[in-house]
Amino acid sequence: MTQEASNEDGTEGHKLPPLSLKDFGTYNRLAAQMDQFHNHFRLAWNDLQNACSANGKRSGGQKPKQLVSIGLRFCSQLDFHHKIEEEHVFPALARKMPEFRQKQTLLAQHKKIHRGMAELEAYLEKCRSGVEDLELAEMKRLMDAFGEVLWTHLDEEVRTLNAENMRKYWTLEEMRTLPM
Repeated sequence: MTQEASNEDGTEGHKLPPLSLKDFGTYNRLAAQMDQFHNHFRLAWNDLQNACSANGKRSGGQKPKQLVSIGLRFCSQLDFHHKIEEEHVFPALARKMPEFRQKQTLLAQHKKIHRGMAELEAYLEKCRSGVEDLELAEMKRLMDAFGEVLWTHLDEEVRTLNAENMRKYWTLEEMRTLPM
């Protein structure tokens, strides 16, 4: 499949030639790195979901205190990841890519994720401090409230950074200077 380059006004330009393996690696670098970060979040999410779905049994023998700690770490790490993206990565990409500009889908997804994550984190903090006992059904309910947008976001962000999309906007030399 031959790709077309986008002009600054969003119209399609000239047909792009096939990429060499080396050039593909350069253009796909951000997608590969982002996918590694996202896989960490997918694994942590699945661990928490599996614990919540264990029919009252502790998944992997994890105690409530451990699950609370895992959940809080997940929230903290995802929040940190998004702050780096929003402060350093997205502004650089937004110079040429509308997908990374304010109020576009990826940033809107961040906001939805953070609303749900804030509720989960508040609940887990109450559990950690002893104000509430951890109820797996409640943790699952809170996770399910933002799970779909989270998983969609993890996939869409990587897809947006893939080689075929990046080459529409950036030269090879520019790709080498992008953050990450």
